[in-house]
Amino acid sequence: MSSDSSHPGNSSKMIDVARVAGVSRVTVSRAISHPELVSPQTLALVQAAIAALGYVPNLNAGSLATRRSRIVGAIVPTLSNAWFAETMDGLGEILESGGYQLLLGQSRYLETGEEALIDTFIGRQVDGLVLTGVEHGGAIRRKLRAFGKPVVETWDLTDDPIDMVAGFSNEGAGGAVARHLAQRGYRHLGFLGAHEHRAAKRLAGFREEVARLGLPAIETEVVAPPSSIEDGARMMRVLMARAPHLQAVYCSNDTLGVGALLACRQEGWAVPQRMAVVGFSDLAIASASQPALSSVRVQAREMGKQAARMLLSRLVDGGDALPPVADLGFSVVARESS
Repeated sequence: MSSDSSHPGNSSKMIDVARVAGVSRVTVSRAISHPELVSPQTLALVQAAIAALGYVPNLNAGSLATRRSRIVGAIVPTLSNAWFAETMDGLGEILESGGYQLLLGQSRYLETGEEALIDTFIGRQVDGLVLTGVEHGGAIRRKLRAFGKPVVETWDLTDDPIDMVAGFSNEGAGGAVARHLAQRGYRHLGFLGAHEHRAAKRLAGFREEVARLGLPAIETEVVAPPSSIEDGARMMRVLMARAPHLQAVYCSNDTLGVGALLACRQEGWAVPQRMAVVGFSDLAIASASQPALSSVRVQAREMGKQAARMLLSRLVDGGDALPPVADLGFSVVARESS
């Protein structure tokens, strides 16, 4: 395939860009494929010519020659939740600075959906993959290890990553919330969560620490993801009807937490005197709610940035400069609700 090819439907060619910019066709090719190797003045001339002609390079030609697509595929469970959006924004920012573009897909919390996207991305010859979570079926793990290109898992930690992982301990976060509530004198605790792997780990850590502290067994209510504020309000009422002695609830995300606060306000349950509420992920809505919602702060955006750095350390630097496991940690942010 000729490197002078343009995108189908675009009649302009690289030689036209070279003529308008007053440079050689080789310089135009270099400006498109490796802009860091071209002087700022020449790059500006080429970019102006591209804009004037409406030229769209055929990137397939370059990828066949270099075996690089300069595209990274990323999979999130849903695009409707702000916490995943922050991670993808950070990922895209750093990838772009390294000359890579982000191709995004949502699995809708389904393993079959994740596997279909992985097959699509590998078929499109992406240069790397970013996954949400570390729970993947055996077939997926084998496929990704045979992929031969860098893979970063996020939003969790594991001692056995497929390749690399950038995240935090969901179990540890659950335990920290249990200690936070116990230190404030709450003994009868509940959990509102979404039915998915990471929330289940937060519940496991919460339950384990409650048992270690010698507190009564917790009450739980879960919903299929993605969860809404309305879900949180409904679940809070269900839990209180079943266990009216409850004094505090831990919610697996801030959306459910805000819903729990809404139910408390509507039912006249004073917060935190009658009911304490703690969320997870510390979205902007947590500090803006009334009363302000206590939450577990995770570095969602930095998680994406770190995943991108780990990918680029392999794709650009060509080595293993960064450790394969990055623990970004978490913190409990105490506010009025607890």
